[in-house]
Amino acid sequence: MTRIPGGNPKNEMQTLLETSHPVDTSRQFPLPANLLIRIIWAVLLGVAATALPLILAGKWFPSALLMATEVVLFFGLMAARRKRAKLASWLVLMPLTGCVAILIVVGKGPVDEAVLTLPGLMIFASLFGNRRVYLTLLVFVALLLGAMGAAHFLGWWVLPLTKVRPDTFTTVFVILAITSYFVWVMARALHSTLVRLEIENKRVRNSLARIEVLAHHDSLTGLPNRALARDRFEHSAATAKRTQEGAALLYLDLDDFKAVNDSLGHAAGDALLRDVAARLAACVRSNDTVSRQGGDEFLIVLDGLATEDGAGAIAHKLVQELARPFSLNGLEITVTGSLGIALYPANGGDFETLLKNADLAMYQAKEAGRNAFHFFDEKMNANVAEHLHLVSAMRSALANNEFRLHYQPQFALADERIVGAEALIRWTHPELGPMAPAHFIPLAERSGLIFEIGAWVLQEACRQAKAWQLAGLNDLVIAVNVSPVQLRRDNLAGEVQKALLAADLAPRCISLELTESMLLADSQALRDTLDRIRALGLRISIDDFGTGYSSLSYLKRFDVERLKIDQSFVRRMTQDTNDEGIVRAIIQIASSLHLEAVAEGVEDRQTMARLAQMGCGYGQGYLWSPALPPEEFFRFVKDRA
Repeated sequence: MTRIPGGNPKNEMQTLLETSHPVDTSRQFPLPANLLIRIIWAVLLGVAATALPLILAGKWFPSALLMATEVVLFFGLMAARRKRAKLASWLVLMPLTGCVAILIVVGKGPVDEAVLTLPGLMIFASLFGNRRVYLTLLVFVALLLGAMGAAHFLGWWVLPLTKVRPDTFTTVFVILAITSYFVWVMARALHSTLVRLEIENKRVRNSLARIEVLAHHDSLTGLPNRALARDRFEHSAATAKRTQEGAALLYLDLDDFKAVNDSLGHAAGDALLRDVAARLAACVRSNDTVSRQGGDEFLIVLDGLATEDGAGAIAHKLVQELARPFSLNGLEITVTGSLGIALYPANGGDFETLLKNADLAMYQAKEAGRNAFHFFDEKMNANVAEHLHLVSAMRSALANNEFRLHYQPQFALADERIVGAEALIRWTHPELGPMAPAHFIPLAERSGLIFEIGAWVLQEACRQAKAWQLAGLNDLVIAVNVSPVQLRRDNLAGEVQKALLAADLAPRCISLELTESMLLADSQALRDTLDRIRALGLRISIDDFGTGYSSLSYLKRFDVERLKIDQSFVRRMTQDTNDEGIVRAIIQIASSLHLEAVAEGVEDRQTMARLAQMGCGYGQGYLWSPALPPEEFFRFVKDRA
């Protein structure tokens, strides 16, 4: 396949498609050229074999005539070799016809041996000539025989025959005409069949050429796909070995591309991907390759790198170019990208290894804040091994029921009455011991295990709340934290309803806590999910309020019931006036919007009193208790009853 590195991706696919052979339906000579050449050679040898006895017998006129015909036939052979079939046919038919006519005239007329040549000429005209050639030859034969007959019976030309009947010339012509017509009909049928076969053959070749192109290119962007990127990389690696230079594989993932699809639709997302593809292709060198891996992921193969800095310079240019706004449906859309770089041969000697390492480096770039690039280093492999081990251990923990929920009580500040608890997941690793949620929850989110873990948390919290109700602890509301990944899946409301039904628990006994960053996307899917959850009868709280954008607009749109003030402000509020001011502002926002305010991280009486004075209704923290196992939480509540 033709390689057209870099450049416009659409032009590359179009160029490859246009190189397929067009179907020519106007061709008049469907038989292979080598068959025409072989027939001309046979005619040349036949004419030579006929001329040789005449030369030996001293018959110079017919000999000279045949030799002149040989010369013209030779030019016909040259034309056939140059694929000029029409010219070759004329150069065979015309001299042979003229030569035969002269030999018939100077010979025995319609009974001369040369007449036997005429059927062969008619067959030749049928197979290799067009309609004009065939009819011309037929008319010429008719005129020749008619002229000889008229000349003979008028006495202008006496044939060397003892007796010639009037119907002799007619009979010869009719036999030739009928024979040639049969041959013409068969030749035309053969001609049509061969033309159809040739057209179908060319269509098949064109289809195969298109399939070959589509098999190696992305249909949306026109860029090479992963299979072709692999081929390009292997070529670059082979060149790097010979030249002692390097190569690189860059793995690019667009940041928050899903938001474009969710807000503007998939058609707009596809248009954006095409624009991104064109911009990436314009950034690289002519010997580099930009390919689409799938979705919003792209691979870039950099060829002939003298130093690592060369890859970094191109990556920097790619990141900068992507950050420029795109014009989409009259809107300016900004889409950034995170990019990982793996170098050949330093980071791997084959495509799959470099792809894996570039992918790891790309995730490092995302974790570092996105809109950036990151080189692969060996520490990433160690981290990956650790992550894989933890993922496997979490799967086992789910299967073996190793996860536990602890419950931190929540109090009404006015009378320090327990009104509920926050369910917090705990896990003791069989080898590493207690694991902080901040260590394994992000990994569960990346691996997809968060859906199973989140479902277990909901079911366990509902089961435990029902068990406490049966044991006499009524009116407790259990708060369950929801991951952003869970919220993006459409079936969260279904999972909540399933857990409530399994425990036979009233929805008012459970509330869901969301971080404010989850609400910033403000997609229709998010609003639909929250509407379904609220329709079940659950309350929604905003956790860690004050640490994000703290937008008042989403508080109104999403109709939440509680704001939880982040503990980082509460713990220092009695020592830091700025933190106290933030806490006071959040409480005032909650009050003005008729929301409940819950302070996290209350650790002393002074803080509690200050919060109550500001109008905060609820609190939780070490002043009262850390998160407790279910049995200890039960005793704690009973002791304070």
